[in-house]
Amino acid sequence: MSNRFFTYKGFPLVRHEDVIYYGNMADDYVVMLQILDKTRINNLDVASKIKIYQMSTDFTLKPNEAIKKTSEKESLYEALDLANAWLKMTVKS
Repeated sequence: MSNRFFTYKGFPLVRHEDVIYYGNMADDYVVMLQILDKTRINNLDVASKIKIYQMSTDFTLKPNEAIKKTSEKESLYEALDLANAWLKMTVKS
């Protein structure tokens, strides 16, 4: 059995229902993408409204203190693109 995750632009993606976590928990921040709305296209549900949260991985913080940035996008691609930019700014080289 492998412990590998799907990745997007070098960062792990983990999905549970309508929530996607993007980033590495060993880093200072991860991004949570919450799918708020979907549109049905050719018998396939496509995310059409996504709330994005940049969150600290510091478990000593209260949940509302852990959230550093938020945004909302109308496509999963746009949401992941923004999440990737946020992660790149916070990851230590």
